[in-house]
Amino acid sequence: MDPEKIMNGVSKEIEIALKSMAKAKTPEEKRIHSETVKNLCESLGVFLNLMSDMMPSYGDDEPLEF
Repeated sequence: MDPEKIMNGVSKEIEIALKSMAKAKTPEEKRIHSETVKNLCESLGVFLNLMSDMMPSYGDDEPLEF
């Protein structure tokens, strides 16, 4: 699957969950939405860490290639 689609999809779900949390009336609803946001953010973080591990790293003396 396309990494950009994954990141966009998870980001969109985070945005939806945040909007739902803002509309929530009871503390229980807010807690449920906050847990959803937390889990989605952690998932996005895992994905970004994986992507950064797969990217080549460059030292200070190595020029970046474009």
